[in-house]
Amino acid sequence: MAGASTDLAGLAERLRAHPSIRSKLGIGQAVAGLGLSAGAPGRPGDDAAALANGAGWDLLAGEGFIPGFVEENPWFAGWCGVMVNLSDIAAMGGRATAILDQIWAPSAAAARPLMDGLRDAAAAYGVPLVGGHTNFGAPALGLAVSVLGKAERLITSFDARPGDLLIAAIDPRGAYVNFDNFCAALEAPPERLRGDLAILPDLAAAGLVRAGKDISQGGIIGTALMLAECSGVGIEIDLAALTPPRGIAPERWLRSFPSFGFLLSVAPEAANAVCARFAARGIDAAAIGRVLPGSAVTLTDGEDRALFWDHAATPYLDLGVPHA
Repeated sequence: MAGASTDLAGLAERLRAHPSIRSKLGIGQAVAGLGLSAGAPGRPGDDAAALANGAGWDLLAGEGFIPGFVEENPWFAGWCGVMVNLSDIAAMGGRATAILDQIWAPSAAAARPLMDGLRDAAAAYGVPLVGGHTNFGAPALGLAVSVLGKAERLITSFDARPGDLLIAAIDPRGAYVNFDNFCAALEAPPERLRGDLAILPDLAAAGLVRAGKDISQGGIIGTALMLAECSGVGIEIDLAALTPPRGIAPERWLRSFPSFGFLLSVAPEAANAVCARFAARGIDAAAIGRVLPGSAVTLTDGEDRALFWDHAATPYLDLGVPHA
C-alpha cells in the first residue's frame, strides 16, 4: 500500500527505466524480424501459442534464460524452466501435458544441477519430462525449456474490456531468491502446487475471467502494460490496493516476478467469485485497478495520478493492435 507522500511521477519514471521493464521491448523487434503480428497463427503476445485442434486448443510455451541467471544458481534455473512455462500454460486456461528441455554445458557434471532442478520441478508439478536437446561440449551453461498443454476454453491477453476490474492473484508465502524473483514454490507440497495452477483452467471453464496474463519479468506493472496493449485498452493501478508481503516496498513489488502470480481482467459482477477461488487456497487475490478506454497505463494514489506508459504513443510489444 502507498503512503500519502508517494511521489507517483518519480515512481513511474523509475519503473519505466528499470531493466526488467525495458527488456520486454525486444519482443517487438523479434516479432518484426519474424514478420509476425497479433493476427499471426498462435497469436504472438499471449503467454502461450494457442492452436485450435477441433475439440479445444493445443498450447505451446517456451522460455530461454539469460546466462547470468543460469550460472548463479543452476538448480533454481532448472526449476524455473519448468515453473514459469507451467504458469504460461495455466494463464491461457490450460493444463500442461509435457516438458521438453534444451541444455548446453561444458560437461555432464556441470549440467547436473541444472538437470536436477528440471527433474525436481517436473516431479513436483506432475508433468513429465519427455526429452529435448543436450550439448555437453558448450563453453558455458545454457537453458531453454518448452511446455505443451491443452485447453478447453482460453484465457487470452486480447479480451480485456473497459469496465473490467484488474485482479492480481499472487501467492505471498515466499521470499526473494535472486534479482526480483519472489518464489513461493520451493517449500510448497506438490499437491498444493498442482492444485493452485488448476484454478486457472477451472476459472476459464466457468467463464469467470475475460482476459489475463501471468505476472512475468517486469512484474505487475510490466504485465499490466502488456495486457493493456494486447487488448487495446488502458489500465489504472491503485497503489493503495496493493498488498505486498511484509517488508517489501510497493515499488519493488510492482516489478517483482512471483512464482505464482496472475493479472486477470474480470467483469465486476464476477470479481468476488474469482477472488474466492484463490482465497480458498491461501492465495492473495484482490482488485488493484480497472480497465479503461484508451492506451494509458497509469498509477493512482488517492487523487494523485501519474502516467507510466502510453502504448499508443510508444508501443511496448508493437503488435499492431487497435485501441478501444
